[in-house]
Amino acid sequence: MLVQFKLLRENKPLSIEHLIFNQGPKRVGPFSHAVKAGDFLFVTGQMPTLLNDPTKLIEGDISNQTHQVMKNLKTVLAAANSSLDNVAFVRVYLVNFKDYEAMNTVYKSYFVSDKLPARTCIGVNGLAVGASIEIDLIAKI
Repeated sequence: MLVQFKLLRENKPLSIEHLIFNQGPKRVGPFSHAVKAGDFLFVTGQMPTLLNDPTKLIEGDISNQTHQVMKNLKTVLAAANSSLDNVAFVRVYLVNFKDYEAMNTVYKSYFVSDKLPARTCIGVNGLAVGASIEIDLIAKI
């Protein structure tokens, strides 16, 4: 039995737009940089890779990697006419939970302290290109 679901907004189908940006970080796989669904933007997990080379990690520790991920997220958000100020939810993927505090120190520096988005942090066994961290998010446009 096939069941179809239709996302509705005020009795109209919710528009879905797949976004790939030339000015965004080069993608490490077959996916959009983000998907716009109605007034929300679902940003694909960003890696601590160089902007123009998805095979090269930024050099340094988890602090450096976290800064690069946040810069890559900001680039995607800006290309979609949004910003970190509009982020509602974040997922952080960490290979080593010993990096949790150092990651948090960098992460929180990108947000206003009384307007932190909801967040989940997930421990994983590995990430693409050998990264120690990946972050995806949902923002309002």
